Amino acid sequence: MEINFLAVLVAAVVPMVLGFLWYGPMLFQNSWMRESGMTEEKIKGGNMAVIFGLSFVFSILLSFFTQFLTIHQLGALGMIGGDPLAEGILPSYQAFMDDYGTHFRTFKHGALHGLLAGIFIVFPIIATNAMFERKSWKLIFINSGYWTVALTIMGAIICGWV
Repeated sequence: MEINFLAVLVAAVVPMVLGFLWYGPMLFQNSWMRESGMTEEKIKGGNMAVIFGLSFVFSILLSFFTQFLTIHQLGALGMIGGDPLAEGILPSYQAFMDDYGTHFRTFKHGALHGLLAGIFIVFPIIATNAMFERKSWKLIFINSGYWTVALTIMGAIICGWV
């Protein structure tokens, strides 16, 4: 069991591409701009290189952590201290991995865990912040919907890319 860095990088691109569509004119641009108070002038006033660069770094961090939400075998690896080749590892670990090493490693299973993370982690966080900021429920659903879809796709890629 090892980290698939290519899957992590591909999944990290998902929020960037989805954000282009989600917050673009084809989907929620007008509603998002109105509800968030964003204007064309504010958009043009930002340093887009820094914004997109940091967004991609954050996407990599999120993608890396998503492995721990979607790949159950990483829990077994954690139980032995993370090094399956270390001295003193019991044969039961290898027997477990032989029996269950690829169970639940599907795109569908990863998508389910990404969806659950969006609903039960992201939505409450965004909703709590937005209520204190006096933002509308429409904006809450636009933003949390974006992250829920992004995590669903990211989870599918990370878990299914065996």
